[in-house]
Amino acid sequence: MARIAFILLCHKDPKGIIAQAKRLTASGDYVAIHFDARASQRDFDQIRTALADNPGVVFTGRRRKCGWGEWSLVAATVDAVRAAVGAFPLATHFYMLSGDCMPIKSAEYAHAFLDAEDCDYIESFDFFKSNWIKTGMREERLIYRHWFNERTQPKRFYSSYEMQKRFKLTRPIPADIQVMIGSQWWCLRRQSVERVLEFCDSRPDVMRFFSTTWIPDETFFQTIVPHVVPRKEIRTRTLTYLVFTDYGMPVTFYNDHYDLLMGQNYLFARKISPEALRLRERLGALWAATGVHFPISNEATGLFKFLTGRGRIGRRFAPRFWETEGSLGRENSLRLVVSKKWHVAKRLTDAIRDVTEIPAVDYLFNETKANLPDLGGVETTIAKRERHRRALLRLLFEQFESNSLVICLDPSAMHLIQDLMNDKADTRVLLIDSEFDDTYVRGHIDRVGLAGSGTPSDVIDRLLPTVRADLEHETERLRDLALSGFYSIAPWRSDEENAVQISRFLDVLPDTAERLAKTNYLFSD
Repeated sequence: MARIAFILLCHKDPKGIIAQAKRLTASGDYVAIHFDARASQRDFDQIRTALADNPGVVFTGRRRKCGWGEWSLVAATVDAVRAAVGAFPLATHFYMLSGDCMPIKSAEYAHAFLDAEDCDYIESFDFFKSNWIKTGMREERLIYRHWFNERTQPKRFYSSYEMQKRFKLTRPIPADIQVMIGSQWWCLRRQSVERVLEFCDSRPDVMRFFSTTWIPDETFFQTIVPHVVPRKEIRTRTLTYLVFTDYGMPVTFYNDHYDLLMGQNYLFARKISPEALRLRERLGALWAATGVHFPISNEATGLFKFLTGRGRIGRRFAPRFWETEGSLGRENSLRLVVSKKWHVAKRLTDAIRDVTEIPAVDYLFNETKANLPDLGGVETTIAKRERHRRALLRLLFEQFESNSLVICLDPSAMHLIQDLMNDKADTRVLLIDSEFDDTYVRGHIDRVGLAGSGTPSDVIDRLLPTVRADLEHETERLRDLALSGFYSIAPWRSDEENAVQISRFLDVLPDTAERLAKTNYLFSD
C-alpha cells in the first residue's frame, strides 16, 4: 500500500501545522517540515515541541529564509526531500504541500488512488512553446541572472535586470536539458525522487543555473523529473486543486465550498482560508474517514470562470469581494509609519526593505507608485485605494506572501489611522517626530497651495506660526489617542533610544533595529 511522505513548506500558523502533521501521520503517512527562517523562532519551537515524540515527523536540518520567486524555495524543498528520504525508508511517494493546503479526499481514497497506477504526477509543459506564463517575464527568467527578490528589493532587482539587458549579459541554458514549467505542487514516487537527488549531486552546473533563475519553483522539478524519468511514467497534472484569477492570484476557499471541493478529481486543495474554521474541521475529519464515496464532477473551475465572466459583462451574482470589507485577519501584522516629512519615512521604509525581510510600501494612500507591486487594477487610483483599503491591504499580504507589512501614512489621515488600529490585525504605529523650521514650513505652504510665486514674503511670514502650529497639532492629536502599540522616534533622540522603539515596532532583533536607526541622513531635510 502507498505510504506518503508529505513535504510541508510553511511559514506561519503553528497550531495549524501541528494539527496538519498529526492528522497526516495518524493515517500511517509521514511529514517532513521546513519552517521558514524568516518566521518566528517561538512559533518554530512550539511546532518542534508539540511534534517531538511523533516518529512520523522529521524537520530539515537547516531553516532557510525563503522568498517568493527565489531559489531559496527550491533549496528548502530539496532539503525537506532529503530529510524525508533518509528518515522514512518505507515511504513510497513524496507529496509537496503548503501550510494552506487541506485534504479533499480521505487517506483511504488517496492511498488507493496512488496504488492504482505506477507513475509520477507533476505539471511539466514546454517553457517556450506552452502558454503557461500569462504575463510578465518569459525567457528573461532564464537567460539573465536574478540575485534579488522582485517583491522585497524591487530597485535592485530591476537595476540588475536592466543592466544585463543593456550590456547583453545573457547566458546559455545547459545544452542537454529541456526547460519545462508548471505548478510546484507535485507527487513523485520514491525512485523518481532518488533520481532527482542523484542528479542534483552530479550536476552542479545545472544547480548553479537554476539558483539564479527567476521563480525556479515553477521550473526546477518540472525540468529535472522528465529529464530523469521516462515520459510514459509521468502524468502532466497536479493532485492539488488550485484555481487562479486572471490576475495570477490564487482563489481562496471558504466554509461553503466543502461539497464543491469533494467533487474535484484531486487529493488536496489550496488555498483554504485560515478563517474558514468549519471547512478546515470538516476536511480534517474527512482525511480520517473510511468507506466514503466521492462522486467526481470537476465543475468548480468551470463554475468559477462562468461566474467571474458574468461579472465582467455586468451580471452579478454576489457582492464584489472588496464590497465586503471584512478584517485584515488576526494572523497579520500591520505596521504604520506616520510622518509629515514623507522623505524621512521613505528613507526608513527603503532601509527596512534593504535590511529586513519585511515588505514595506510607501504612502500608498497619497502617491501613485509608492513601491507597490502590480495588483490587477485595485491600486490604480488613490481614491480607489482608500475606498477599498482593506481589500488592498489583504491583497498586499497575499502578494508579498507575508503576514507582516509596513505602510506609510500622513498624520493628517487620522480617520485611516484610527480605522486600521481598530482592526483585528496586530497593528502598531511608529510616529516620526519632526522639527518644522521656517524653511520646511515655507516649502509646505508652497506644496499645499496656500501661497503662490507672487505672494508677498510678509504674508508668508505671517502664515508661518499658524501653519507650524497646525503641523504640530496633527502629531499631538495622534498622541492624544493613547493608542496601544504606539512608538516614536525623533532626530533629537540618540540612535540607541530610537533603536529600542524600532525594535518593538517591527519585532526585530536589537542589532537590526540599530542598523535601521543609523540609516544615513535618516532625518535630514
